[in-house]
Order: sequence, then structure tokens, then C-alpha cells
Amino acid sequence: MIEAFITIRFLDFLDILLVAFLIYEAYMLIKGTAAFSISVGLLVFYILWLVIRGLNMELMSGILGQLVGVGALALIIVFQPEIRKMFLMIGNRYNLNKTLSFDNLFSKDKEDSADLPIKDIILACEAMSRSKTGALIVIINKTELNEYVETGEKISAPVSNVLLQTIFFKNSPLHDGAVIIQKGTILAARCVLPVTDKEMENDQLGLRHRAALGLSQATDAQIIVVSEETGRLSYALNGNLHENVNPIELTRMIEYVFGNNKS
Repeated sequence: MIEAFITIRFLDFLDILLVAFLIYEAYMLIKGTAAFSISVGLLVFYILWLVIRGLNMELMSGILGQLVGVGALALIIVFQPEIRKMFLMIGNRYNLNKTLSFDNLFSKDKEDSADLPIKDIILACEAMSRSKTGALIVIINKTELNEYVETGEKISAPVSNVLLQTIFFKNSPLHDGAVIIQKGTILAARCVLPVTDKEMENDQLGLRHRAALGLSQATDAQIIVVSEETGRLSYALNGNLHENVNPIELTRMIEYVFGNNKS
């Protein structure tokens, strides 16, 4: 009687799927960055070590083995930015900072997305698009952006079409950097945002677009860019940059994130 020597359980399939999912997420996280090239180099190094060990080359195997032995610590040092970004993405994706917060657990008041004056933001973007006025507008969603607000000039003024255009007017001392908006308030202007190290598909895009993509990779904020060169509108969310969107599309994107069902 021939007995089966391999037993496959449902948990084995689940295990394989989870590993595949983690590998895919890791690939998407480092795709187009310097970390991807480093990962390829580490993989080649590990395969080389396995081959040398298989050929019983004791001296070389021992030297490389010592390096592999400290591999975990080396990975943490080399991939520190990517590891930090991964945990930020996990926290933002599942909104852990809000779900587990004291205020959310015990407060009956819920955020009202209608507090965001979308119309004023869109009108300002349309006007700046026509005049080719460069702009970078950040709309806070769930994740607080205090560390970025602190880099700029505090304003704490109600959002308005005129005020946004005034801030980004080329002769204004506040026009460089980003404006950060929470609900109906402009918290700060001239804020410094993290710039992505990911390769841009369109190499004609400038620093504003790279900053928008960089912040969208690290947080769940929505970022609007008005190109100073072309006047085109772009929109960044969750590590994706949507180029050349029109005002109607931009409105729908913002409303969708905040759960508005306006036509």
C-alpha cells in the first residue's frame, strides 16, 4: 500500500496566500526605489552563499556565513525608511490611530465631511489652473499631520477661494510649499512635505508632484497639485498620482474619500 507522503491542509493554502500577499506588498512598496536594487543585490548575495555552502568551500562559506548571521540587523538598518513607511501604511489603511483613540471610543460626535468646503477648493484650483499659478493643497483625512503643519506658517483661517489664490500668488511670501487643510480650516501654509524617492513615470513632473506623491505614500491625506508650467491639475492619494484631472473628476475624488454622495 502506497501512503501519501505529502498532506496538504487548508491552512497550508492560506499560508502560501499570505506569504504571496506579503511579497507582493513588499514589492509594491519598494518598486521604483533604491531599496529595490538593494533587495536584488541581497538576494544574489544569499544565493551565492547557498551555492558556496553546497560546494563545501569552507573558508568562503564561513566568511559569508558571518555576514548572513547579522543579516537581520543589517536589513533593519538598510531598510529603515521602508519599514517605517510600511507600518505607517498599515496604520493609515486600517485607521488604527482613530479606531483606538480615546476620543473615538468615548465621544459621540462624529466628523462631518460636509464641513470641508470642497466648492471653494475646486474654484480656487480652477482659477489657478487658468493663470498657471503653482499650488500644493493637502486635505487631512484621518491621519493627523502635525509634524508637517509645524514646518509652515500657522494660519488657522477659514478656507475660501480668494484666500487660497492669495496664498499661492507668485509674489506672496507663503506661495512656496504646501497649504494644509483640516475640515473647513487652513491650518498652515508654506509647509514642507516629504519628497518621494520613487521613480516618476512622467519625468516632466516637478518638485510639487514629487512632494504630493511622497506625502500620499506616508499618510492617507489627499493632495492636489496645480502645475505652474502647464496649469494642469493632479491628485495624489494612497501612493498613486492621477495626472491631468478635470475639476469634475477632482470633486468626485474628494467627495468619494469623505463619503459624500453629491452629484
